[in-house]
Amino acid sequence: MDVDAAVIRVLQEDGRASIRSIAERVGQPRGAVADRVRRMLTDGTVRVVAAVDPAFFGQHVLAHVSIRADGPAWPIGERLRALPETVFVSAIGGVFDLVAEVRVGTMPALHDLLARLRALAGVASIRTLVYSRVVKGFFVSDYQGDLSVDAIDEALIERLQYDGRMSYRALGEAVRLSPSAVTARVQRLIDGGVIKISAVEARGLAQRQLSMGVGLNLATGGVHDGDGAVLDALRASRGVDFAARTVGNVDLVATLVEPTPGALFETLEHLRSLPGVAQLDAWVHLSVLKEDYARTLRVGGADEGAPEAGEALAGRVRQDGGSGPAPRIRPTGA
Repeated sequence: MDVDAAVIRVLQEDGRASIRSIAERVGQPRGAVADRVRRMLTDGTVRVVAAVDPAFFGQHVLAHVSIRADGPAWPIGERLRALPETVFVSAIGGVFDLVAEVRVGTMPALHDLLARLRALAGVASIRTLVYSRVVKGFFVSDYQGDLSVDAIDEALIERLQYDGRMSYRALGEAVRLSPSAVTARVQRLIDGGVIKISAVEARGLAQRQLSMGVGLNLATGGVHDGDGAVLDALRASRGVDFAARTVGNVDLVATLVEPTPGALFETLEHLRSLPGVAQLDAWVHLSVLKEDYARTLRVGGADEGAPEAGEALAGRVRQDGGSGPAPRIRPTGA
């Protein structure tokens, strides 16, 4: 068994899982698991962070954009990385040269963003898939719009976006609440679908995990049950990291993550063998340029993911004592 992979899988399911529970899940001594977690966090193999559900920010339109370059792709990738609308950017091998996941508030906002992407120097063409429903994903929860947050919650979220395993004691000191009170607040945010705390693993040809994107066209002929079987297979497959139903030239888009080319091939063959799959296109993620789900909760706020953002919010909490709910904050331009 690949113990590191097993530990990471537990952290992807629950980024704040205790060392004891991780050790029980993977069948290893607690001391050895603690050392593995510490090593992987220190060397950048994995990051544990909180991601705010896109719907909480009013980002109701999520899309997958493929970009073909007219020349080197790297300069375009750098421009994509700098855009606040992108949460994921990767250089790929395939028909296209780059892919990006973007999040905006409305369809007009998406059309505006796509026009800006087409205008970038070196962009030959783009192709867009709009997500109609996320089927599987560690960083998409299920916010229903029925939970309000106050300034203390905002401070906790900003800090957890920077370090999802920050201790409840440290969080409590930041907002001047007891660890038990902070625990209750964080759990409320998780249960309410506002945040999801999970592990982000380094991926690409230079990393321990290989990643591949796939686009699936579902079978024709009115075999509706076949759709459900494909969705169930994607949810159940350990090699499928993300999957979404889409509107565009394919019906589903997914990300596969495996430790070896052979394992990737096995997962591809499994998907191809499903009766509900008519066609499968694939591309290899050569270098992940951006994977950042942190978003500032303040209008015109500080740099995303920076610890200063949490410190500033904590300062605001200390000044107002946390009395009364803060207004719901939407990102600029959403």
